[in-house]
Amino acid sequence: MPRKYVILVAVALAVVALDQWTKYLVVRELTSQMDGQQTLGGRIGAMVGEPPPQGFDGLHYRPSRHIEVSESFLRLRYAENPGAAWGLFRNLPPQTRGPLFHVVSLGAVLLIVFYFRKLSGSNPEEKWALWGLPLVLGGALGNYIDRLARGFVIDFIEAHWFDKATWPSFNIADSAICVGVGLLVIDAFVRKEKPAAQEPSKV
Repeated sequence: MPRKYVILVAVALAVVALDQWTKYLVVRELTSQMDGQQTLGGRIGAMVGEPPPQGFDGLHYRPSRHIEVSESFLRLRYAENPGAAWGLFRNLPPQTRGPLFHVVSLGAVLLIVFYFRKLSGSNPEEKWALWGLPLVLGGALGNYIDRLARGFVIDFIEAHWFDKATWPSFNIADSAICVGVGLLVIDAFVRKEKPAAQEPSKV
């Protein structure tokens, strides 16, 4: 297998594994969804099975606590996002939102793979795209697994400024996508198409 595909598979799988593992920990430690489940299989089943109805707070899983990492800047708090990034389209009817996100997610995966195949894997100038595209792919797959499993994405990282300004909650998959997109922006500047050399004019 060419080296570039090893990077693609390894990075994407690492992002998916870290993303799903942290979401499992968040559901286990910050909600009551796994209470009473004594086995790993039971806890995973409680997380990927049909979620209970939404409560008055709009959440399917009941939060039990949150963790203050930095009282003024960062906390870990369970949140659910049925929409896209930053909660976009979360108010769409489920029968519209579900198919839309399936098409968008699968389209994004195909587009990433298509562009990744065009990389030679040996050009040093491609290094930003070589790592950026797998990060975006892993992040997209991580959140897509959530949508397939329960119809919403689990978020838990809450950055804020003394609770006066709060960034929308996000997760590891979102972070990987942001870093990957940043690398692709760098790639767009580093790997600009060079103008073709002009042929000498004939006299």
